[in-house]
Amino acid sequence: MTPVMASADQLGEVFARRPKRADARRNYDALIAAAQEVFGECGAGASLEEIARRAGVGIGTLYRNFPKRRDLFEAVYVEEVRALSASAADLAGLPPWDALVAWLHRFVAYVGTKRALAEELVHDSEVFRTCRTEIYAAGEPLLRRAQEVGVARPDATFDDVVRLVSGIMAYQFFEPAQRDRVLGIALDGLRLPAAPR
Repeated sequence: MTPVMASADQLGEVFARRPKRADARRNYDALIAAAQEVFGECGAGASLEEIARRAGVGIGTLYRNFPKRRDLFEAVYVEEVRALSASAADLAGLPPWDALVAWLHRFVAYVGTKRALAEELVHDSEVFRTCRTEIYAAGEPLLRRAQEVGVARPDATFDDVVRLVSGIMAYQFFEPAQRDRVLGIALDGLRLPAAPR
């Protein structure tokens, strides 16, 4: 069993909330998608009524699926982490450096939209720790692969990279282009220069 699969198993309590019936599952998925959108726009204090409205369901359906606001935060957070982690496999066909950079750009976009949710979750909660483990299990192999072929600094750890990215994301960027440019500058420090010919 891979570390990503193992950590996903640890999130069983959150996954167990997912309904089995197709119509209930559609409502659940619509609520998650709407919550991702509304939390991204309005932060963690967003209106649950607005989330239900955008999902096309009644507020009672929202509360049936997510009795507490924290339940919704956790479900959204877990879904985002799962998508981010799964995206590492999608990049396996790229050259090692390109795969690492592409995944880190996805990670930056994820961090930028999830800051408010992360602040609402207790950082030492089991869900938060398990999601962090899953992110590391997805990202560390990408860094290791880039190091093995000599395109990334061998002394860098994935924790170093996460801290680098987190430091960048501590600032407010008004344009994704500026955020991506700053990330590119930072990643230049992670990349080993090409050997002279």
